[in-house]
Amino acid sequence: MTDNSQDLGAFYNDQVSKAKIWQVIGASAVGTMIEWYDFYIFGSLAPIIAPLFYPPGNDTFAYIAYLATFAVGFIVRPFGALFFGRIGDVVGRKYAFLVTLLLMGGSTAVIGFLPTYSVIGIAAPIILLLVRVLQGLALGGEYGGAAVYVAEHVPDNRRGFYTSFIQITATLGLFLSLAVILVVQNMMSPEQFAGKTDSLSGWRVPFLLSILLVAISLYIRLRMEESPIFRHVKASGMTSANPLIEAFTKWENLKRVLISLFGATAGQGVVWYAGQFFALFYLQSILNVNQTSANYIVAIALLMAMPFFVVFGALSDRIGRKWIILAGCLLAMLTYIPIYQAMQKAAGSEVVTASSQADPVTGAVKLTPQTTAPDGSLKPAVKVLPYTSFGELISNPATWSLIFLVFIQVFWVTMVYGPIAAYLVEAFPAKIRYTALSLPYHIGNGVFGGLLPLIGVSLIAQTGNIYAGLYYPMAIAGLTFIVGAIFLKETHGHRIWDEVG
Repeated sequence: MTDNSQDLGAFYNDQVSKAKIWQVIGASAVGTMIEWYDFYIFGSLAPIIAPLFYPPGNDTFAYIAYLATFAVGFIVRPFGALFFGRIGDVVGRKYAFLVTLLLMGGSTAVIGFLPTYSVIGIAAPIILLLVRVLQGLALGGEYGGAAVYVAEHVPDNRRGFYTSFIQITATLGLFLSLAVILVVQNMMSPEQFAGKTDSLSGWRVPFLLSILLVAISLYIRLRMEESPIFRHVKASGMTSANPLIEAFTKWENLKRVLISLFGATAGQGVVWYAGQFFALFYLQSILNVNQTSANYIVAIALLMAMPFFVVFGALSDRIGRKWIILAGCLLAMLTYIPIYQAMQKAAGSEVVTASSQADPVTGAVKLTPQTTAPDGSLKPAVKVLPYTSFGELISNPATWSLIFLVFIQVFWVTMVYGPIAAYLVEAFPAKIRYTALSLPYHIGNGVFGGLLPLIGVSLIAQTGNIYAGLYYPMAIAGLTFIVGAIFLKETHGHRIWDEVG
């Protein structure tokens, strides 16, 4: 190290104690978890509220339209990454994700108050779409800020371990969304929860709860200081005047962005969404598992797998980030078909195909899971694992089989996602870090991953093959494994303090 970097190291040791690190992680993680919660209750409630915001008459069309609106939030995330990334690299990490928190919380609360199609007609889906765009923009700026903020406070040799707590927040946000939904569902009848015009319908409660959660997080974040590395960069006049141009027009930086996208985050994104969102959709809409039962199955699997984010984050500090991420992609690609075949068998609904039929008036595609009748013909599948009580649900061996099969998928998620923040932070220089890492992350997760539910439903509808939706994540995970194995550089051991010395 140079004398200057030694001075900077001393500055780091003086400024960032272990207690301070945990305060930083806590403040960042709480806010990020709440933003993920806000973002994912939209998807978790899809089967309930999809028919409420679109023209009546075809629930499958409404569901696909709702998933398309859901996907819009992912598609715009890269634009949020560019906008807020520039703010984070020029003004500061802290201020960028204060704004994203307010934007996300306000947008989510609007959904809780939004009248349905039966009340305001076509304005309902239009407003819903606009709100979803704002949510996507906010999340596009949030993750990069939280990951960079934590990474710039922690020691170089423990970055994987400490940043893995930020990685837990996405799954914890999904878990929290499912938990809140289950609590509210258990407090009222199904009719009250799914009320179509009642302004106090139960499905609105998880959205409105966001107001309280955001207020708590905002209070915590206002007390935070800027990261020590950014303070040093700004005080030394080393900030980039235009991080967008520097990150994406200079070949050396653009090359890092492209390799990070196709050799890491694209595969990580589809594995994340396959293991959590697609699994939930598959249980509810293809295997005909009772909705509440499916929520419990996924929530328990998530809770069981969450510690492994930290395990693989810490392991990446010892053996490196690259091959843990790529191994997760490879294992997912090789095992998805056997896992989902086992889910089909364990559920007991005996679904063998999903028929699709175009509505003669609207042209919308209707998707119906079917099973084989005794005479060899096809008939609609029946609902399975009916929910009467939590005790009865978990005493059913089929429940634990499905929990285990979802757990395996989430375990692959922990492999690809646990080390990814540390890798991305180490891959880019400090003065363009927020901007440069945010774009490949949000394209990989927001576009490649976020489109998975919509693409999966469409492939199943077109082919009738209940496993066709898996071909897309398998292809992307395989592509990432090949590109990453050839081009991805190992960043473990990179000293980000030295680069600003």
